[in-house]
Amino acid sequence: MVAMVACVMLTGIVQADEKNRDAQLEAQLTGTVFKGVFTIDGRPGQPAEEEYTILKVKKAGEGDLWFFTARIKYGNKDVTLPVPVPIKWAGKTPVIEMDNLKIPLLGTFSAHIVIDDGKYAGTWKHGKVGGHMYGKISKLKK
Repeated sequence: MVAMVACVMLTGIVQADEKNRDAQLEAQLTGTVFKGVFTIDGRPGQPAEEEYTILKVKKAGEGDLWFFTARIKYGNKDVTLPVPVPIKWAGKTPVIEMDNLKIPLLGTFSAHIVIDDGKYAGTWKHGKVGGHMYGKISKLKK
């Protein structure tokens, strides 16, 4: 009986910690710019610049899905739209886990990106092309 009460209490603590963690992530990522570079596998030379403006981040219910309202500059395209972004947790570290996600007007992408202490880094893929991406996360200037 004591073990069951302890399990119920720990479950409540874990759920409270997850809600707090999620609220912190929403606050940390809303109103930010991910600015950095990306490489293309097999292509020599300097990495290309990239920039994503994250206007709003909101968790969608109890699962791993989040909605990022983002301005995405990719190639000659510059669009603002809501993007469903799966986020998993590696301990206390959020990891974007996109697998063949269809983004309207841009195409189908995969990305696995670690977000840590104002920085991001990971891998990306668009069709048969892929590479690495990394950079800094900063708050939008008001």
